[in-house]
Amino acid sequence: MPNRLASATSPYLLQHAENPVDWWEWGPEAFDEARRRDVPVLVSIGYAACHWCHVMAHESFEDDRVAAYLNDHFVAVKVDREERPDVDAVYMSATTALTGHGGWPMTVLVDHAGRPFYAGTYFPPEPRHGMPSFVQLLTAVHRTWTEGRDEVEGAADRIAVALRASASADGTLPVGDLEAALDDAYRALRPAYDATRGGFGGAPKFPPSMVLEWLLRLHARTSDPDALAMVSGTCEAMARGGIHDQLAGGFARYSVDERWTVPHFEKMLYDNAQLVRVYLHWWRATGNPLAERIARSTADFLLRDLRTPEGGFASALDADTDGVEGLTYAWTPDELAEVLGPEDGAWAAHLLQVTPRGTFEHGRSVLALRVDPEDPARWESVRVALLSARDLRRQPARDDKVVTAWNGLAVAALAEAGALLDEPTYVEAARACADLLLRVHLTAEGRLRRVSRAGVVGRPDGVLEDHGCLAEGLLALYQVTGERRWLEHAGRLLDTALARFGDGEGSFHDTADDAEPLVVRPRDPSDNASPSGWSGTAAALLSYAALTGSAAHRTAAERATARLVALGRAHPRFAGWALAAAEALLDGPREVAVI
Repeated sequence: MPNRLASATSPYLLQHAENPVDWWEWGPEAFDEARRRDVPVLVSIGYAACHWCHVMAHESFEDDRVAAYLNDHFVAVKVDREERPDVDAVYMSATTALTGHGGWPMTVLVDHAGRPFYAGTYFPPEPRHGMPSFVQLLTAVHRTWTEGRDEVEGAADRIAVALRASASADGTLPVGDLEAALDDAYRALRPAYDATRGGFGGAPKFPPSMVLEWLLRLHARTSDPDALAMVSGTCEAMARGGIHDQLAGGFARYSVDERWTVPHFEKMLYDNAQLVRVYLHWWRATGNPLAERIARSTADFLLRDLRTPEGGFASALDADTDGVEGLTYAWTPDELAEVLGPEDGAWAAHLLQVTPRGTFEHGRSVLALRVDPEDPARWESVRVALLSARDLRRQPARDDKVVTAWNGLAVAALAEAGALLDEPTYVEAARACADLLLRVHLTAEGRLRRVSRAGVVGRPDGVLEDHGCLAEGLLALYQVTGERRWLEHAGRLLDTALARFGDGEGSFHDTADDAEPLVVRPRDPSDNASPSGWSGTAAALLSYAALTGSAAHRTAAERATARLVALGRAHPRFAGWALAAAEALLDGPREVAVI
């Protein structure tokens, strides 16, 4: 029988609606039930496109024996981290503090006040690699809860105090020190660059979109050739590797290897929206035809594979097809020959590095295009034929919820791509998406909602990144179209961000001052896969000030950015968007930071 999640709007929660686990959605009702039964709460956090979330679901949450124990001794709460980034942020902080790493699925045990006392990520069905099995974990927690409640309460107290202290920590930097701080951040970043393979650090490698944007602006200010070389090396390596879909365009979430060959196959809206802009700006700086081609194909991917019937953009394509990661995307030489014939099949196998041994699993290869083909027309014919054949395969599931912040990033990317590439269809797609967000996600009281699905808005309130990223998109659309309503809406969103999320001194929380109380009010200044709410809002404030001449918004941007640069000075890979905004600040009040 379906459980309570059958009425959810989140595709991730709906994936668990047939589990034998008696799941609850996040909310006071779940905690009231835990108090009534005097049992702890297990909070399981993930997202629809997450491979290891699916693995743990199949291994544990679909197992009747595991579900029976979980139902008897816990209240189980399932959370979509994309729908509730505030809940995710609180418990991710606890998980990383307790274990030294984070990730999804996230498994957190909390008391009746929501205070965590134990946290981890994936737990296997049997003990493995030093990890207890999931049932062993549940059994130990149940025993401690019933026999050592003082120990549980003490741990929850200590963790809650530490979380509050971390959230209240703040750094400041005088605005006059921005140039020196940017120089320090650049010196800190350079040793992490992989000059052989592109990107920063080792495997796994994630597209460093915001850092690349900063480096492009730094190069524009200083003409430093190394800054541009890092952008070019990284962009070319990603474009030619398996992380880039050589047939349909778009990028996977990350590469598991240093050469960008084998991706984790999920495709996220926020990555691809940001990468459209990165490749556009790389093209503008260099004229490289590869940059233009990738910008176009990634924008086309957004419209082809992620656009919803309502005009928004879906959150992601799954990593798995029928429970097998990469099943849709990988090839063998025989499969190429079957589609293309023996001659073109052998040519394509050589060109795309498809080998008998395989670069992926089970003798299959991920397509990589390390060099441009000598015969572009032949390649285009082969690409179209392979894509048509691939489209006949079983396809990964699509998480079709529309997230405000990530759609704001898409609006900015498509508006800018339409202008710079002279593609009116991109601008029209950006306009339609912005219309949807303002019509469906914006309440009559001027407050944003986080998500919608099939045109129906969800319950969660918008967080800071929703306001900042949507304002960014609207400002880009205003610059492209000249339609003043986009500018006016952006201004109202930014005023709401300042009033409800800011402290008046340049700091921001991720949730509004009247949001649902959590163990701690989350505030994360660091950029991760997408701009933090703080940095996204700071950049949008700067653009709005440049477009309107507003001294108040300029001052707010300066304060917000200066505080963030204190983080970027020491950890530039986690503050790329803030550093990009700081570069714009140095160029004076006339600089427009969007296009």
